[in-house]
Amino acid sequence: MGLFYKIKQLLFVELRVLKFKLLSDCKNTVGKPNLYHPLLLKGKGSISFGNNVQIGVVASPNYFSHYAYLEARNENSVIQIGNNVSINNAFSAVAFSKIRIGDNVLIGTNCSLMDNDAHHLASNKRHESSISKEIVIENNVFIGSNVTILKGVTIGENTVIGNGSVVTKSIPKNVIAAGNPAHVIRELPC
Repeated sequence: MGLFYKIKQLLFVELRVLKFKLLSDCKNTVGKPNLYHPLLLKGKGSISFGNNVQIGVVASPNYFSHYAYLEARNENSVIQIGNNVSINNAFSAVAFSKIRIGDNVLIGTNCSLMDNDAHHLASNKRHESSISKEIVIENNVFIGSNVTILKGVTIGENTVIGNGSVVTKSIPKNVIAAGNPAHVIRELPC
């Protein structure tokens, strides 16, 4: 590795990772992910990482321009990430209640998980907190790039979610699902 590579890593990666670590304000954090991409941890709740969690992929879009964002909004909000999880660049997860990601999960570029609607649909209630429902990503799930997963969804183990999908309802185990809204395309062999 040459001097130019080391300077580039320091200026465009390591200092950005440090900056977002300093900007993070979530005090109840357990575990230490392997950071290849900046990570911002926000909120009053708890965020936990299992063993061998990777955030960011060098040879992937958004590496130099984006960051990962995890927010456990309220005191009782929880984000749990299991063991051997690989999360690509530009990932975000916002929990008002709970988001749980199991073991051996792969998550593509620019994915978003949100366990709430952020604001009520009724115009007279837009400034009130919305309803929140837990998101569960079971073990050995593969989520493609540009996927959005909404409140109340459980994705069953071994399932694959295709690129660009919007997951509005739970998906069973051992299937491929894709679309907007996502639906089962076919079963996977066990």
